[in-house]
Amino acid sequence: MAREDPPLIPPELLLRAYRAGIFPMADSRDDPEVYWVEPKMRAILPLDGFHLSHSLARTLRRGHFRITCNAAFDAVIDACAAPRSDAPESWISWRIRDSYRALHRLGAAHSIEAWLTDATGTEHLAGGLYGVEFDRVFCGESMFSRANDASKVALAWLVAAMRHGRAELLDCQFTTPHLASLGAVEITQADYLRRLEAAMRPLRPGAARGYGGGASSAAAPSAGALSGASAAGAGLAFGFAALAAAAAAAGSSSSPGKFIAQSLTQTS
Repeated sequence: MAREDPPLIPPELLLRAYRAGIFPMADSRDDPEVYWVEPKMRAILPLDGFHLSHSLARTLRRGHFRITCNAAFDAVIDACAAPRSDAPESWISWRIRDSYRALHRLGAAHSIEAWLTDATGTEHLAGGLYGVEFDRVFCGESMFSRANDASKVALAWLVAAMRHGRAELLDCQFTTPHLASLGAVEITQADYLRRLEAAMRPLRPGAARGYGGGASSAAAPSAGALSGASAAGAGLAFGFAALAAAAAAAGSSSSPGKFIAQSLTQTS
C-alpha cells in the first residue's frame, strides 16, 4: 500500500506561529514531522543597516542580473531545499516545501529571483530567496546562489523593496557569516518579540487585513481568513513594483541596480 503524503501545515497555523516568533523545520527532506523553533538568539537585518560592499555595489551598478519578484517561487524553494556540499540534508522537507507553496498561492509567501544570461543567450535562475510576509514583517526563510553575488543581489533588492513597501522588520532567523557580512545582527528572542509586536500593524490605515498583495491575492478567501497577513496593495510585491518605478523615473531603467546601489549607499 502506497504511503500517503503528510498533510500540509495549515496556512493559518503557519502565520500564527510566525506572529508568535516561531517557525517550523524538519530533520530531512523525507521527514513527515515538523518541529517548531524559537531561538534564544535571533538574527535580523536592520533595513537601514544593509552593508553594501564596494564589490557588491559594482555588481549592482553593472546590472549583471535581472531581478524579479514572485516569478519563480517554486523553483526558488526547490533550489533552497536541494542538497549542498556543506549541508547534504535539508531542513526543508517535502511537507514544508508544499506548505509554503500553498502559502505563496495565497499571497503570504514571496520570492526574489536573480536571473543570469549565459554565453549562448539563455537565461537561467542564478540565485534567489523566499520568505513569509505579514503586516510590516518579512521573515526570510532561505536563499541560494549558483553564481557569484546572486543571492547578495537578491537580498539587496529585498531590502530596497521592503523600504519602498514601508516594511520595518527583516527577520533572518539564524546568524551566518554570509548574513553578518551584509549587516545582519544578533539580538535576543525577547528583543525580537518586542520588535515583532511593534511591526505587526496594518501597512495601510483602514485596509482589510487579509492576504498579502501581489499576483496571487485574487485567490484569497474572505477577508480575515488569514488575520495578520499584509494589507492588499502593500508589502513586498507592492514595494518591488514601486522600486522599479522609482528607478525608471530616476533614469536608471537600463540598469535599476544603479538606483538601488545609490539608495543603499545613502543610508548604509
